[in-house]
Amino acid sequence: MSFQLGELLNLEYWKQIFTGSLFSANFFINILDILVVWFLVYKLIQLVRGTKAVQLLKGVAMFILIQILADVIGLHTLSWLMSQVITYGVIATIVIFQPEVRRGLEHLGRSSFFKPPKKGQREDERMILSFDKAIQYMSRRKIGALITIQRNTGLDEYIETGIALDADITGELLINIFIPNTPLHDGAVIVKNGKIAVACAYLPLSESMLIPKEYGTRHRAAVGVSEVSDAVTIIVSEETGDVSITLNNELIPALTQEEYLEILKRELAPTEDEKEKKNLLQSFLDGMSKGDK
Repeated sequence: MSFQLGELLNLEYWKQIFTGSLFSANFFINILDILVVWFLVYKLIQLVRGTKAVQLLKGVAMFILIQILADVIGLHTLSWLMSQVITYGVIATIVIFQPEVRRGLEHLGRSSFFKPPKKGQREDERMILSFDKAIQYMSRRKIGALITIQRNTGLDEYIETGIALDADITGELLINIFIPNTPLHDGAVIVKNGKIAVACAYLPLSESMLIPKEYGTRHRAAVGVSEVSDAVTIIVSEETGDVSITLNNELIPALTQEEYLEILKRELAPTEDEKEKKNLLQSFLDGMSKGDK
């Protein structure tokens, strides 16, 4: 910020703002400065909510509170010490919050300037119909499944853990992959560029405390990949047959056929009107606001 922390506690500073410079350019710049900082703090809290970073943020807030109290009371040595801890703690924070920092930067990079050319609308719709055919078959028979569709964020590090297929997407192939006691049924299928890139891949498990205890490894892996990418992941529960979807760090459970088809069409085969609504700023704000719901 353009002013020092001590100025916030100075009555003369606030008196000057709300008297002589009430409608000056500096007044509006300071107000904008404060609003932007609070907005970023608010988005940061949303981004790390439900992760281990929350506890660490509480510790950082405690250091800041101690420094403010030390300044007010006049404990200069303690204030200097807290200032050094906060200053050099930035590096440690980046290391500790690496998953959250990475997620935020990836959301920022998901704009129309960085998006590769999209496939045709009909091809996307054909892919969704193949997913629907496989989901309906597996859901009725309670066959567990985990299907991740790559979008803008690369998933190569997880693709490398699977068995390469590079096959066209069909409902029959997806069903055969997840049939129990077959070589490829364990793990996730990852779809890339309109093809089944690999099967039996391993996804990162989420450590979020917000995931209900009744959900198993498949759901936790689906949330985990949504925390580090913009992928859309479909889960079929082998206990209940329920269909769930994760995207943008959000788990949407127990979906009907109409509900999951609506999500898949919106995310994987948007209409031209829907595409026009997603400009650079809106895409960034939507991605950040959905962090760790």
